[in-house]
Amino acid sequence: MRGVERVSTDGSKRKRQRGKGDQPAAGTHPSRGKTVKEIAAAANVSVATVSRALQRPEIVSETTRQHIHEVVKRLGYTPNAQARNLRTARTRLIVALLPDIANPFFSEVIRGIEQVAHESGYSVLLGETQSSLVREQAYADMVAARQADGIITMSPRVPAIPIQGRLPVVNACEYVKDSQICSVYVDNVAAAAAAVDYLTMLGHRDVAFIAGPPSSPICVDRELGYQLALQRAGIALNPALAAVGDFSIEAGERAIDLLLSREQPFSAVFCSNDEMAIGAMRALSARGLRVPEDVSVVGFDDIRFARYTSPALTTIAQPKNALGREATTMLIELLNDPTVPPRKRVLSADLVVRGSTAPRSPRHT
Repeated sequence: MRGVERVSTDGSKRKRQRGKGDQPAAGTHPSRGKTVKEIAAAANVSVATVSRALQRPEIVSETTRQHIHEVVKRLGYTPNAQARNLRTARTRLIVALLPDIANPFFSEVIRGIEQVAHESGYSVLLGETQSSLVREQAYADMVAARQADGIITMSPRVPAIPIQGRLPVVNACEYVKDSQICSVYVDNVAAAAAAVDYLTMLGHRDVAFIAGPPSSPICVDRELGYQLALQRAGIALNPALAAVGDFSIEAGERAIDLLLSREQPFSAVFCSNDEMAIGAMRALSARGLRVPEDVSVVGFDDIRFARYTSPALTTIAQPKNALGREATTMLIELLNDPTVPPRKRVLSADLVVRGSTAPRSPRHT
């Protein structure tokens, strides 16, 4: 004989002794725990909304959160992390792939990734790929081998993962054409155009451009934004005022040397990222040109060092922490419910005006 615990319809517990040959009464079924899908159906919301309300309540409206918790309490749902991990073979590990760990732009993105991952019970493995397909694939193979649950990639490529169903991949900062891949990024065309619009508003007509790697979609869009702003201002595009860099400070220095060697005058320069803008300012100073009195300089990203240059750098501020947080939220939602529709989220970017820009000098007229 052994004690058997029963739960009555009013939620109270009672015990009785059951013999070896006792069977459940006719018409009864062994009790089982409620599932997230059942909670979602009872609350008339999506599975993803239930997951967010239980794991990240701060991002769910108070009304929705209270409604879901009332349903959870009424139906007696208790999350069982251990059972969930066994059922889905979760490792609670996310891989974050970035092309260059030395680029300070990614540090704030990674911080946002870490914040949400920690809040949700995940760890993060950073993988620097140096834009190597072989390295990217090595990390992707970890997911296929169930050594990691999913990937946040900060490059424009999606590594191949030989698994069935939706790929547990989210793209951050860059974006991919695949409509099934979730992405979060800023409108690079509009942001770049706003930067150059500001320069033309200051009276600059000869605006040079230091582009990023042409293999990157965001660099292509920043160039389109540059061209669009010139067109709006009625300024003809001058190919001699364009140079290409690799996002490094040294690339900005080399680009300025190249532009000056062409002997095409320019009173302003827009750079595809802040590091190249810092390099450009350094090269201009080395050539005896003052910023912004002789040449105005605008960057893109608003990395931490931008406010500490001399003069402080005017730039486009990307919401770096928010990019990381949103990418991780998307990935965890996907891991909790592979049927969540893919989405592309565009965050706002703002022009931050500092000391590296000024109206065009009369000597350029």
